[in-house]
Amino acid sequence: MNATTAVDVQRYEETGVLFPIPVLSDAERARFRSDVEELEAQLAARAKPTLFGQCHLNFRWAYELCTHPRVLDAVEQIIGPDILVHSTTLFSKHPGGKFVSWHQDSFYWHLSEPRLVSAWIALSDSTVENGCLRVQPGTHRQLLDHIEVKEADNMLGTGATVNAAYDESRAVDVVLRAGEMSLHHAHLVHGSKPNRSDGKRVGFTVRYVAPDVRQGRAHHEVVLARGRDRYGYYDLLAEPPTHSVAGGIAGHIAFSERLQQRDLDGTARHR
Repeated sequence: MNATTAVDVQRYEETGVLFPIPVLSDAERARFRSDVEELEAQLAARAKPTLFGQCHLNFRWAYELCTHPRVLDAVEQIIGPDILVHSTTLFSKHPGGKFVSWHQDSFYWHLSEPRLVSAWIALSDSTVENGCLRVQPGTHRQLLDHIEVKEADNMLGTGATVNAAYDESRAVDVVLRAGEMSLHHAHLVHGSKPNRSDGKRVGFTVRYVAPDVRQGRAHHEVVLARGRDRYGYYDLLAEPPTHSVAGGIAGHIAFSERLQQRDLDGTARHR
């Protein structure tokens, strides 16, 4: 599989996005997809969107995916050798009207600097027809104002939407084959259209942050994926999860419920 080059990094710096990056073998992709299918089957009766967040803290498969060496090798070229897994979300977009409004990831967390990169790892083919990620290249140079536009089909629960108009013809479709990933900047404006195909689009998003970046919002534990954390701005996960889907499901549901109850709008503790 191809390594990320200096030319790739320059392209990322200029546009705020880089793709496609091959990261998973066919066997690896099939294994992770199988774990996702099992998780979705277990959660079907109570599948709130929040239950598909932070799986890496409670399930071994998700931890191994977000700390995969080929993923980290590419991320290291963007934010440096010290890497924290900030957060993760499993996105399964089923056929229908669900979409994601134009937004910036950095809007949520109040970062001291935007050295956070989001990896979108495709566990199925991600195509124009099934509602792949779409980006506005070059919009990563500043944090923009957002408004909340509540719509039932918006996969963003807050309805956060960039308060600016964009030329849809300038948007780039991030088409990926299963086993490939994209990287995008914390400030890059992105979203997605509905899935108009007959099958679901499955992607696992991992946000990686440099340890020297402070955050203004309170946060759950993070994973030290590579290098060192010499700053202590975040609480580190004490031990990697060992649970299978079946073994970890009860703990994950309880964790998600506790996270919902916390006041995540408070000021983060800075050491």
